[in-house]
Amino acid sequence: MKAAFHTLGCKTNAYETQAVKEQFLKAGYEIGDFSESCDVYVINTCAVTKEAARKSRQMAGRCKRKNPDAFVVVTGCYAQEAGEELLSETMADLVVGNSEKSRIVSLVQENLPGGLYVRDLRNSRDYETQEISEQEGHVRAYVKIQDGCDRFCTYCLIPYLRGRSRSRGYAQILKECQRLASAGYQEIVLTGIDISSFRITDPEESLPGPGRDLARLISQIERIGGIRRIRLGSLEAGIISEELIQSLKEAEKFCPQFHLSLQSGCDSVLRRMNRHYTTKEYEQTVGKIREIFPEAAVTTDIITGFPGESEEEFAETVAFAERIGFSRLHVFPYSRREGTRADRMPDQLSKAVKEDRAARLIAVGEVLRKRYETRLIGKKCEILAEECICRDEGCFIAGYTPEYVRVLIPAEQEHPERLVNQILEVIPTDYRDGTLFGRKP
Repeated sequence: MKAAFHTLGCKTNAYETQAVKEQFLKAGYEIGDFSESCDVYVINTCAVTKEAARKSRQMAGRCKRKNPDAFVVVTGCYAQEAGEELLSETMADLVVGNSEKSRIVSLVQENLPGGLYVRDLRNSRDYETQEISEQEGHVRAYVKIQDGCDRFCTYCLIPYLRGRSRSRGYAQILKECQRLASAGYQEIVLTGIDISSFRITDPEESLPGPGRDLARLISQIERIGGIRRIRLGSLEAGIISEELIQSLKEAEKFCPQFHLSLQSGCDSVLRRMNRHYTTKEYEQTVGKIREIFPEAAVTTDIITGFPGESEEEFAETVAFAERIGFSRLHVFPYSRREGTRADRMPDQLSKAVKEDRAARLIAVGEVLRKRYETRLIGKKCEILAEECICRDEGCFIAGYTPEYVRVLIPAEQEHPERLVNQILEVIPTDYRDGTLFGRKP
């Protein structure tokens, strides 16, 4: 029997797909490519935007076209949101919610098409334990340390689809990091839905204060032999205390890239979004980071065209992004999601306005990214080699610096693929077509 997997959405989904894939391997399944004819297809869906939901619905039909007799499983956030609809209106055989992913293999083996396994998670604080021993197709490994969210932003369904914030067991996380290090992974990325809320569940180990448990976890992972880099997923600006930043500075393996979710650079829009900070507080947080990590990358997410956003409010966001000097912007037009408070707000903007503002802000982001990345030209740095790629001008080894800046260097040796998953010293030399190129020292 052959099973194939497809993931939409976030790094947490990627981790969970890998965990399910390993469960199928243990059960004796062969793993196939999603483009092939397979016996079982597992689609791990996303519901953050309408577009993600639309793609999630499409995938089940595609699977049946490849193999009409295939058993199609739909799981993840869109399965949690629209389980009955997926069963009745798509070609899904089995729909599994976010709290039942560890049961997927056994449910498939029972071969009961038409099954709906979705539990109400709105008040759930139960952590479903999943484990991985590799991250197929990657040289870095994601480690899930937390699930759920308590923030209830007005545009977001995630607290309803994944439940309340809860943390994974401390010992389980360290054991998994050790296992991944033994498998040859040198970079660990700590991920979750809101890792800012991570808490060590053992009260004797936990430390009071925002971010202290996260700092303690990093200090323990740093002791694991073989791990040379530790990277954090998205953080909330409110947990970034000076004490936390200083503790990260003392962690020699910490990668100085801070992804601080912003969503808007205008205070009135932030209030409508129910974000729990002001632009002044956010800017002060970035200032603290740059006092201790002068060359740190600060990246963010921004939503354009939120209900009621005026051209003046959008202009405030653009000016704020330029003032902060982000190294990278992830820009999304606001997506209206039924069931959120934002969906019921007046002054919903047109698709054209939302997409026009997104395009304008993306252009600003490209200028900021170039400004940040060209600062590395002439400076010796390290990349973790990820892949060999060929372009019109030749073949290159591509990898990322600790600040998550992609650098390409010429693949000079006969078998450059042997350098993949090695940390290499490089000197960036020029910036062309949105890419930083370099050479070995």
